[in-house]
Amino acid sequence: MGFANETPFAFINSEGDLTGQAAEVGKEIFSRLGVDEFVPKLADFSSLIPGLNAGLFDVIAAGMYITPARCEQILFTNPDYNAPYAFLVPEGNPLGLTTLDDVVANPEVVLGVIVGGVEESVATGVGVPQDQIVVFPDQVSGIDGVTAGRADAFLLSTLSLRSALASREDSGLQLSEPPFIPEVDGVPQNGAGGFGFRLGERNIVEAFNNELVTLKSEGLLLPIVEPFGFTEDEMTDLTAAELCQAPTA
Repeated sequence: MGFANETPFAFINSEGDLTGQAAEVGKEIFSRLGVDEFVPKLADFSSLIPGLNAGLFDVIAAGMYITPARCEQILFTNPDYNAPYAFLVPEGNPLGLTTLDDVVANPEVVLGVIVGGVEESVATGVGVPQDQIVVFPDQVSGIDGVTAGRADAFLLSTLSLRSALASREDSGLQLSEPPFIPEVDGVPQNGAGGFGFRLGERNIVEAFNNELVTLKSEGLLLPIVEPFGFTEDEMTDLTAAELCQAPTA
């Protein structure tokens, strides 16, 4: 399992074990498919797809958003969650940032994103100039960047930000309200994530999807992911085929 050490999706806990939403869903489904052992392989988020295609690991278990551009490089399973976005901002949200349009409207705002994530392309697609964006190597450095004033806001899913803040008491930071799903050229930018396999590995993707359907129908998916901050609101019936389809002009 390739992962990027990002809570709540896949991370190493205090016992040194790989856990998280994607990790636990992956363990359950692979167990149902007869695979009871796995080796966690840590990689930078931007290196997950190249690492998969280079054979460094067999599956990406990192809650990776399913996008048309990524679908050209790897095969995705159907998503097991769909989450909206939010900003991580100083307490009180002094700049009043609630959507990316607020960032566009204020050229003084510096927006933080993670390298290799979809957030940068979403932000620029909405109209945020590149010179208002600062790229951080990972989630932790992005949060530290807002704390240190290197960014005014850090764009990520509500799930990731909520989970990160839970371990940082008295951080002086908060999530913007309400959560939002941006639109680029009229297309909602869903934060729907799944597991990634190499192109051509359709049999394992189909088998994985079948077991995911079973977990959902038996009401077993939500109990697996609830410990990581997921709720019924994040459950989804979207498919990879829908999310991989490029918008038409």
